[in-house]
Amino acid sequence: MAPKAIIAPSILSADFAQLGADCKRTMDQGADWLHVDIMDGHFVPNITFGAPVVAKIRKHVDKPDTSYGRGTFDCHMMIAEPKKWVKEFQKAGCDLYCFHYEAAFSSAAESPEAKSDAKTSPKELIRYIHDQGLLAGIALKPATSVDVLNDILENPEPKERPDMVLIMTVEPGFGGQKFMASELPKVQALRQKYPDLNIEVDGGLGPGTIDQAADAGANVIVAGSAVFGAKDPAEVISLLRTAVDTRSGKL
Repeated sequence: MAPKAIIAPSILSADFAQLGADCKRTMDQGADWLHVDIMDGHFVPNITFGAPVVAKIRKHVDKPDTSYGRGTFDCHMMIAEPKKWVKEFQKAGCDLYCFHYEAAFSSAAESPEAKSDAKTSPKELIRYIHDQGLLAGIALKPATSVDVLNDILENPEPKERPDMVLIMTVEPGFGGQKFMASELPKVQALRQKYPDLNIEVDGGLGPGTIDQAADAGANVIVAGSAVFGAKDPAEVISLLRTAVDTRSGKL
């Protein structure tokens, strides 16, 4: 039985001219989390925004009362040197810091202005994120095998295990791409092995693709244009939630 459904609309599809109001409205329409896409123009070719914007929208959405609670800012860090930015985003109001496995063998420096010849690792980075009081997520690009997570998820040290795994169902970097069903076997493999793990899918999710993702075992659903571009966003959020909860035995 998978964990409960968590619907995390991606604010990359929100109206940036009224971003705070849009984020609050989406929460009022039934969202659980907000998915915050951070892109640096290096790890991915696109650039979005940084910690100052996150701090501004945090003022419009109440911080969660509990871990994984309503109002969680799920920050998807599509950046080349993720350790450098953990403290900045913690100060800005991030709750869950999700870095890419592919970027986890980078500088061990602990601030944007610092330099270090030392390199971090996924386990070290997860521990560091936890030490800052944040939840830790780890994301995989489509080209990365899910097998790279075996040692990380089997780690006997709890502080070095992620709280969530994100399986990308598009190439990271741009919104509005077509859903890649080819990535769902990764979700299935993880769900079979880790029934209680929060497994997030991101990319091309909406009413037409949610059933495939839910059947595979995903429980954290990122949807951008499908929510923010809908005539009735609350209806779409409810539909996504029902699809997941029906398959996990919650309904």
